[in-house]
Amino acid sequence: MMHILVTGCAGFIGYHLSKRLVSEGYTVIGIDNLNDYYDASLKRDRLVQLLHENFFFHKVSLEDEKGLKDIFERYRPKIVINLAAQAGVRYSLENPRAYIDSNIVGFSNLLEECKRTNVEHLLYASTSSVYGANTNMPFSTHHSVDHPVSLYGATKKANELLAHAYSHLHGLPVTGLRFFTVYGPWGRPDMAYFLFTKAILEGKPIKVFNYGKMKRDFTYIDDIVEGIVRLIHRKPAPDPKWHGNQPDPAASYAPYKLYNIGNHHPVDLMEFIEGIEEKLGMKAKKEFLPLQQGDVPETFADIKDLMEDTGFYPRTSIKEGVGYFINWYKDYYKVQ
Repeated sequence: MMHILVTGCAGFIGYHLSKRLVSEGYTVIGIDNLNDYYDASLKRDRLVQLLHENFFFHKVSLEDEKGLKDIFERYRPKIVINLAAQAGVRYSLENPRAYIDSNIVGFSNLLEECKRTNVEHLLYASTSSVYGANTNMPFSTHHSVDHPVSLYGATKKANELLAHAYSHLHGLPVTGLRFFTVYGPWGRPDMAYFLFTKAILEGKPIKVFNYGKMKRDFTYIDDIVEGIVRLIHRKPAPDPKWHGNQPDPAASYAPYKLYNIGNHHPVDLMEFIEGIEEKLGMKAKKEFLPLQQGDVPETFADIKDLMEDTGFYPRTSIKEGVGYFINWYKDYYKVQ
């Protein structure tokens, strides 16, 4: 099977995707810089789970031009899946430079290597955060997304623009993947569901923003991975119907395409918290707070294009997904 390069392989989504690809017989070249944005021991433990004769790990940052070039020279991957990024909406208010370095400089380096080595297909992570101030529900890739409300969302929108430029200039087939509120086992400790679980178990209050009036298109990790896998060998082609008089943001005259990968079913935050409480058998102490800067009250993914093009449909209910996460959390952290 061909070599697939997965950047951010020690991250939440990168770990699960790498594990799936190795199980299907692919040779996975995984790179990650193992930064300390959150507990790096969790990242290292994910890597332990990936030990396999068809998985090769290298500690490399996308900002490291030489290191990245060496990886491409050594393995010559035909498929590249970029999941490496500085994540998090709120952290971008504290450390904006990290987002410029990783999400823009690093992504630019990756595009250059894909161009130089004639990569057959680049898939890259975008985010629902690009929808920003848009309130037209459900969020569609055919909508304009020109009003970001966080630096994180702005850098991801920049990725989409950079990807299109390389697709136009060099014929590089690129597919952007807008993920919606991913959750599940081995997740990121800075995510709300992870923080809620930890606080409830410790008897501490949880912070509920926008006074609980939030909706999220919570998407279970296995469904995210399924969506990615279905697109790996579906290289985008130029859309003959695309026209500059009525430009469709989701497609192009170049080999460029955008997809949402979500659950297509927004859930009230309070309902999600109740699911955690039910699984834990404990009630949360709640501290209700106003909407945080850079956040939005609702997300809702329109996944019609992904469904029509690949047959994808999310399979995991919120109750099931929360249950899988809580079971993993208790096992990993040895909670009785």
